[in-house]
Amino acid sequence: MADLFDNLMPDNPEPGTAPSAHRPLADRIRPRRLADVIGQGEVLGPDGPLGAMLAAGSLSSLILWGPPGVGKTTIARLLADQTDRDFVQISAIFSGVAELRKVFDTARMLHRRGRGTLLFVDEIHRFNKAQQDSFLPHMEDGTILLVGATTENPSFELNAALLSRAQVIVLKRLELSDLELLAQRAEREMGRALPLTGEAREALLTMADGDGRAALNLIEQVMAWKVERPLGPDELSRRLMRRAAKYDKSGDEHYNLISALHKSVRGSDPDAALYWLARMLEGGEDPRYLARRITRMAVEDIGLADPAAQRHCLDAWALYERLGSPEGELALAQAVIYLALAPKSNAGYAAYKAARAEAKRTGSLMPPAHILNAPTALMKNQGYGAGYAYDHDAEDGFSGQNYFPEGMKRPVLYTPVERGFERELKKRLDWFVSQRLKRGG
Repeated sequence: MADLFDNLMPDNPEPGTAPSAHRPLADRIRPRRLADVIGQGEVLGPDGPLGAMLAAGSLSSLILWGPPGVGKTTIARLLADQTDRDFVQISAIFSGVAELRKVFDTARMLHRRGRGTLLFVDEIHRFNKAQQDSFLPHMEDGTILLVGATTENPSFELNAALLSRAQVIVLKRLELSDLELLAQRAEREMGRALPLTGEAREALLTMADGDGRAALNLIEQVMAWKVERPLGPDELSRRLMRRAAKYDKSGDEHYNLISALHKSVRGSDPDAALYWLARMLEGGEDPRYLARRITRMAVEDIGLADPAAQRHCLDAWALYERLGSPEGELALAQAVIYLALAPKSNAGYAAYKAARAEAKRTGSLMPPAHILNAPTALMKNQGYGAGYAYDHDAEDGFSGQNYFPEGMKRPVLYTPVERGFERELKKRLDWFVSQRLKRGG
């Protein structure tokens, strides 16, 4: 199976290796040393986890976690070279039990001869539990050094047993400066400069969206154009289609972006909240999912500090259902702005969670007898309803009676904040507390 490009080659190719015109640019400038990999210095440097392992001569099995085009395959291949192991690559998408068995048998034979095998498994999270478990005995007896690559969060997608035997290495998306170094190396390999103005060059690299492989593919396309002068950004955009942003509606990006939206609203930053809303919509997220989550934000983070926030969200949701996309999405955007600028309180949310905890702790305690209805004579004889004080008969409409189970210590669950409408609710609550104390409740 062909090895996919994940990063860059050194400035000076090895002697005697002439570039081949028919080979893809990505393959021609693949790194030949770990020191030449760009963008992952925190991992590969002397103080990084991989750099420290190699310096100590104690490389363990690894899970390389990061977005596409950041160097996972290339790093695995170079690790095999540096530790003098045979490199074997399989993909979890195309490999099954039979192929795994062949790989393990070959690795076992090499192991008996004193030769190690580095098994690189692309998209390792696609393997099921049984397939993941099949690696364990071969990792433990040294038959293979496993290097798995995944774009998904390993803690969600990989077995605990596998994770306990491998170190997770996080690779980051390439920055614009990293992609610029990539472009310069491509230009040196091809012997000419990109036919672009400075602005168009930056636009081209931005289109790659942190993916080195995608950047090289774009560069190779542009280099094939026959133009008389450098092209500007407008001409570039007419000739090239911008890559769709990486977004998986059921994967990490989905949860990362909704978390960013929620926290931006909670942090009262309407600009950031609108940005993350737009990112999700651009990625193809279902606006109805966003409407539901936005309404939840109103309940969880604003609550009674602004009771109108919930109504505003429900109205925006209804407007979206009436108008559809894209017009209805504006209603969702306005709801996000309203929530971001509303006073914040999670007092109601915290009180509800505390009440659930108390209910779980106290089990099936009965309500006090005086607040139980007594529709039958037997129940009246049992004392149901005896001594109940009807609050409307009190001079100030408040009796101060106890409504918790007898013998249960009265908890304090709701503590309103001094913000928005809850400031008024706090005044009311404080008055009721003071009256209850006066009346011995």
